[in-house]
Amino acid sequence: MEKLFKLKEHGTDVKTEVIAGITTFMTMAYILAVNPNMLSVTGMDAGAVFTATALSSAIASFIMAFAANLPFVLSAGMGLNAYFAYTVCIGMGLTWEIALTAVFVEGIIFIILSLTNVREAIFNAIPSTLKIAVSVGIGLFICFIGLQNAHLVVLNESTKVAVFSVSGSIKAGSFSSEGITVLLAFIGILITAILVIKQVKGNILIGIIITWLLGILCQLLGIYVPNPDAGFYDLYPTAIFSMPASVMPTFMKLDFGYIASNFLNFIVIMFAFLFVDVFDTLGTLIGCASKADMLDKDGKLPGIKGALFADAIGTTVGACLGTSTITTFVESSSGIAEGGRTGLTSVVSGGLFLIALFLSPVFLAIPSYATAPALVIVGFLMMQQVTKIDFNDLTEAIPAYIAIFAMPFMYSISEGIALSIISYVVIHVVVGKAKKITPLMYILAVLFILKYAFI
Repeated sequence: MEKLFKLKEHGTDVKTEVIAGITTFMTMAYILAVNPNMLSVTGMDAGAVFTATALSSAIASFIMAFAANLPFVLSAGMGLNAYFAYTVCIGMGLTWEIALTAVFVEGIIFIILSLTNVREAIFNAIPSTLKIAVSVGIGLFICFIGLQNAHLVVLNESTKVAVFSVSGSIKAGSFSSEGITVLLAFIGILITAILVIKQVKGNILIGIIITWLLGILCQLLGIYVPNPDAGFYDLYPTAIFSMPASVMPTFMKLDFGYIASNFLNFIVIMFAFLFVDVFDTLGTLIGCASKADMLDKDGKLPGIKGALFADAIGTTVGACLGTSTITTFVESSSGIAEGGRTGLTSVVSGGLFLIALFLSPVFLAIPSYATAPALVIVGFLMMQQVTKIDFNDLTEAIPAYIAIFAMPFMYSISEGIALSIISYVVIHVVVGKAKKITPLMYILAVLFILKYAFI
């Protein structure tokens, strides 16, 4: 392990990397339940999508480990799968085969961009202030995701979002299903926070397990009552082992015929996948690497070319197997927070994705309220980077601020990057500091403006 992953050089050991890999997997295992459900609305076989998601996640994570030796884990990207299902297939009325073809073409373009160093150049062109801001913005973003997953934050007609009403759930008769899980999630946040303060090794993973076990205890005592119709299921698995579903219903089901008859429309669809994936991936790499002090003195990430290549291969393989775009997960930050620093973390997570193929009833039983505290606490840890921003230099601080608020409020990492780059370039040009801007930053700003104007 030492020779393969250079653990001592990265200040880590096998035990730390294993815990980090398990933690990352636990915080992103929900994708194995969410992705099949989401893509099945297009007519895709849910079992095949589950198998495709697990396999492509494992393959991409292994490539990340051996090509880049970085602790990032990949799977089907949230947001991109929603675009796949609800915009391309349902909204535009296209078949899932055409959508998979767009993802496949996107992956091929990714591979070319990775080999030509274009994506690496984009990463290195982003100013250090914005890299820090992206880390903070991602922290707020994943905290918001965690709060939503736990139903601590809910939709509200007048204020758009609001805190969950426990008294309201009691009156509505939903406390035994939804209400109790909200309380368990908040208790889980406190438990995880105490473990972090006490510097207990494996604190985030332990927090997930304790929160889940508390829910199981509540179910055994009758305090929690499953309500499948409302999305609240048994907290303990009804089975342990199950054979993986066949991937054949979705394997290589690509439809290239649509390109010939609707080329321009296909290009627009493919570009949307490409755009979001590129900048979500870059944002995740920047944010997670910045938090872990993995950037070099010039603000560059060693091994980023291999990381981008793993992302590109994952997307292509995923499309062939039958799932939406595979991308680097923000939840990788949970494993990094546990001390993961090398590809061994990715290998462990990838291995768990393979195991999940045979133990899917167990892994799918992990409820969102139990992983939510991990996302909230990791969000806090990532937010600590905000102290590195020089708020006395307003030309740097204001674009950073835009990146920070855009990600959670607009529910998009890529939007935060786009708006911060546009504002960074415009502000520096107007105040006479254009010399600080690289040519690539100008190109990116123009492309982002065109994106908002025409897409």
